[in-house]
Amino acid sequence: MHQIIFLELVKSAELYAKDKHSGKTTNGTTYSQHLENVVNRLKSLGVINSDILCAGWLCNTLENTDTSFDDLYEQFGDVIAVLTSSISKDMTLPRKQRNKVYSKQLKDASSDAKIILLCDISANLSDLKNYDASKSKIMRQIRQNRHHLILIKNELVENSTYPQIITLLDSANQILKKYGQKNIL
Repeated sequence: MHQIIFLELVKSAELYAKDKHSGKTTNGTTYSQHLENVVNRLKSLGVINSDILCAGWLCNTLENTDTSFDDLYEQFGDVIAVLTSSISKDMTLPRKQRNKVYSKQLKDASSDAKIILLCDISANLSDLKNYDASKSKIMRQIRQNRHHLILIKNELVENSTYPQIITLLDSANQILKKYGQKNIL
């Protein structure tokens, strides 16, 4: 019975996210594919917690769709809504203030939220090979992802029950190096 509820909840989050992101792309790939890559990375780390997997599917929903925190709360409950919100920028704020608030928010986020963000960033960096954008836009994206990784990496490395996190961080370092950026470890 528990397994059925688990699968239904995760499938519900997948369908919800795919519906909300229908027709949208990010870094040269469809959002559906990007979100699937995020969740596959979570699973490759050994994550089996349905709340974390659901938030993985929903990780970009608050930032990039008309979905509100209340929408997620009503549909998926408080744990998933809070996990998703804790790794989402407040798009109502001006850019500079938004980035400052988001940096503090990431430092204070739970370990579970940071694991989701790591998988999201890893998928973002991998997607760049398909991204048809100006070099300056790509570099801005890389620097932003690197900054966010620096904010969360220590807790991930020190407190994680998922040893494969180092593999994702190493992979991120390889991509950063390819673009002339310093390692994060």
